[in-house]
Amino acid sequence: MDADPIGLDGVRLAPVDDVPSRSDLVGRTLRDAIVAGRLRPGATLVERRLAEQLGVSKTPVREALIRLARGGLVEILPNRRAVVATLDLPALVAVYEVRVQLEPWAVGRSTAAAPAEVHAAAAEALERGADAIARADRVALSLANRAFHRALYARCGNEIVLDVLDNLQDRVALGTVSLLWTRHPTWEAEAAEHRAVLEAVGEGDGALAARLVHDHIAASLERLRGDQGADAADAAPSPPAAR
Repeated sequence: MDADPIGLDGVRLAPVDDVPSRSDLVGRTLRDAIVAGRLRPGATLVERRLAEQLGVSKTPVREALIRLARGGLVEILPNRRAVVATLDLPALVAVYEVRVQLEPWAVGRSTAAAPAEVHAAAAEALERGADAIARADRVALSLANRAFHRALYARCGNEIVLDVLDNLQDRVALGTVSLLWTRHPTWEAEAAEHRAVLEAVGEGDGALAARLVHDHIAASLERLRGDQGADAADAAPSPPAAR
């Protein structure tokens, strides 16, 4: 018999339980606190203090901070100090530029693959969003919207796309409350657009759902680009006065 090509002759490995690691759990806790605004942009994230509060060692905290930095929610400064990222307008525009290209495709694929499951999960998130609007809770609404969009694309069948969109949605949730809605209080109009998308999903029409999601994201992108242009114009130096 040929030797085991990966060197496991005589080795018996125990099955791995499909449970989150400590660093995964720490990462989720910190991500939720950042997206919900409990940890504000610019706040310093001290490993020792976080470890004490969460009841873990510093190692899973450090690992979680590194992953959050890769996703854009945390910045690791040159002195190795970690802070909550500050999402400015150009960065949010860049996020929407990627979303408008990628997310409609994922929603169309997801709807075609499992329309009933997608509809059920998205409907639950939409209901939470409606409750948040009624309570004027913008943070809860942003998180509900994140859950709604993730439910729409979660069954697309491409793990790379899922990872990219999840990271983008974290930044969207962070930027919506602090930037987009402070300039454009459009949550009622967005909720109506969400209901139209949900109806298309319920009908199993992936092409229509994808088009509606594209138009929904593109509308926000257009508003953000308009703000970017207005800010640039305001920052431009005034021409010298005529003599």
